[in-house]
Amino acid sequence: MPELPEVETVVRGLRGPLVGRTFTGVTVRWPNSIKTPLFELNERLPGQRIEAITRRGKYLWFHLSGGDSLFLHLKMSGDLLVLPASEPDDPHVRTIFSLDNQHELRFKDTRKFGRVYLVAEPNEVIGKLGPEPLADDFTPDKFAALFERRSGRLKPLLLNQEFLAGVGNIYADESCHAAGLDPRRTVNSLSPVELERLYHAIRQALASGILHKGASLDAVYRGGEFQNHFRVYDRAGQPCLTCGSEIQRVVLAGRSTHFCSNCQR
Repeated sequence: MPELPEVETVVRGLRGPLVGRTFTGVTVRWPNSIKTPLFELNERLPGQRIEAITRRGKYLWFHLSGGDSLFLHLKMSGDLLVLPASEPDDPHVRTIFSLDNQHELRFKDTRKFGRVYLVAEPNEVIGKLGPEPLADDFTPDKFAALFERRSGRLKPLLLNQEFLAGVGNIYADESCHAAGLDPRRTVNSLSPVELERLYHAIRQALASGILHKGASLDAVYRGGEFQNHFRVYDRAGQPCLTCGSEIQRVVLAGRSTHFCSNCQR
């Protein structure tokens, strides 16, 4: 699933062709992906101009002139294409947003897990998300405070979007390695020094991911190069780039987890 850096890269790529454009219609081919009543989407979206496009966690957030917010979640296989309306179609396009310049925003989603929301109140969609790890006001102290009265293992907690928004499997593994922490550690065993290391490691991993335009894996997301900089993720059985020990793979909370047992105590 695309994580914070991949979604941020998509957002930045859409601003040029879309900000200032007005929606003129919407065609829904897979109604299960639409989390707003279809009649509301068809009635409210046309005529609204895109004022800005931002990101919250893994959601793309379209700020609209009529006061509504359009949220898109790419889930496992979502992709967004801005093309002339005359361009040949793709059978995996599930929703088409028509624009006022004879172009379309096409939501392509092979696995059909993507989601579309049109709401007047953004918190209906993003209200439960945790803090943004790259926000300027997200300090080490605020990060450490998130761990108060928490239990369980480290990796599953980092994947909890209500705990911290935007971090997924790749960047959790890379962050734990950079911080020298075993992802199986119980969170209430982490010292203040270890939490500060983890804070900086998460921000560095995400910033590096954005710099390299995300990680391209399989057909889920294309265009990034961060996969060429993995230290542990998807490298099971290969030598650790820091110490040479073999990278291990275990399953935590149903997710593949990669780490170096020598570097990450």
